[in-house]
Amino acid sequence: MIADLNKKITEKWISLSALASGIAGLLILILCTFHSLKPSLWNLFLSFFLLTSGVILYAFHLYKGKLPGIKNNQLYTSPLTSRGWLAWILAFLLTVFYVLLYWYPQYLGLRESSNSGLIALFDPLSRFLKNQDASQWFVYGVLYTWAILIFGIKYIWKYRHSKYQIVRTISVMFFQFAFAFLLPELMLRLNLPYNDLKNMWPLNYYFFDGWRLNELLQAGNIGGWMLVWGILMVVLISPVLTYLYGKRWYCSWVCGCGGLAETAGDSFRQLSDKSISAWKIERYLVYSILVIVLIMTAGVLYSYFTGQETFLFIQTAALRSWYGFLIGAAFSGVIGVGFYPLMGSRVWCRFGCPMAALLGIQQKFFSRFRITTNGGQCISCGNCSTYCEMGIDVRAYAQRGQDIVRAACVGCGVCSEVCPRGVLRLENGSVDIFERAVKARNEE
Repeated sequence: MIADLNKKITEKWISLSALASGIAGLLILILCTFHSLKPSLWNLFLSFFLLTSGVILYAFHLYKGKLPGIKNNQLYTSPLTSRGWLAWILAFLLTVFYVLLYWYPQYLGLRESSNSGLIALFDPLSRFLKNQDASQWFVYGVLYTWAILIFGIKYIWKYRHSKYQIVRTISVMFFQFAFAFLLPELMLRLNLPYNDLKNMWPLNYYFFDGWRLNELLQAGNIGGWMLVWGILMVVLISPVLTYLYGKRWYCSWVCGCGGLAETAGDSFRQLSDKSISAWKIERYLVYSILVIVLIMTAGVLYSYFTGQETFLFIQTAALRSWYGFLIGAAFSGVIGVGFYPLMGSRVWCRFGCPMAALLGIQQKFFSRFRITTNGGQCISCGNCSTYCEMGIDVRAYAQRGQDIVRAACVGCGVCSEVCPRGVLRLENGSVDIFERAVKARNEE
């Protein structure tokens, strides 16, 4: 009895210590934002040390001594994971942060001559990496990368029984840190164009803008190589990899948006809407955005090569500007991340990402990837559907013993991990690739 009481007291103290550490780290960032604390390298280091310690301590305490994998405990009663008051507060704060980031960075401390506030806090790190003062995008890049790395460690500890999940998470952590953050910043230090080599069109919707083409062409051989690489990614590398492995090679192994959803957004994956109406909205919305980005890109290329300002009676510059505002900023950032606690972690990937739509078309009709099912073993527990972040009713497929070939599936593999009977398997095979494409067309 006394031993159990001591154990509970110890666990309580560990939880409170983790929470206090995280709040203290966050408080430093907030005080710097409101000019109540002087920005310095020491405060930056202390803030991230406290934030990291809080998350790591909380994660190891949460999963220590327990079976790895999904935990259903208090999932639908916690105010954070069930759209309760804590989720609404978090969504509000994230939304405000993104609004300030995109449209009012001066309130974060961005200045033309000398930064202040939150952005000034990151100046020492920015100068060390690229010999320039920080911008709001540098601050965002550091916070984004930190979130994927730290919550990636939490994710790995949670799914430590699964080699697939461990390797996949290490992959997104590596690509975010090396390709999306460190390498582009070092390029700036060398006076080369800023370039995330894995961020390809149409997700990188400005890749074919006139200013971008000129920037690459004026950068000499390495700029030309970046241009060729970006085109090869679209027309050759991506189609081949999607044929072999499905869209998961990008959406779940490489993409930063997917990386943040899988790591920092893991606690909200069960909030995705599985209704038929949500599925219909998803289809109309995501493919409409794909069509718009195709027209927009054709328009900016037409204007670049001909000098004409209109394409198909559309002002190409205006269309590009509105796309950047509505889709590139409001949808992908404000809604895409700000609404994690309310709509699940893949809001952007599911309803808005043109890259996911393009890869999804190929995955559905011409890819070896599928999730195979053994319907005879299914006990209809529903774990697979509950934790599908893309809103797919996986259980319905499993009950029919039907292979899952869906454009939306990002191949995260969590449905397979949480199945208590081993019904679901992620596989690659080309035996029925053309036959199944005909089936998929007839079913939908």
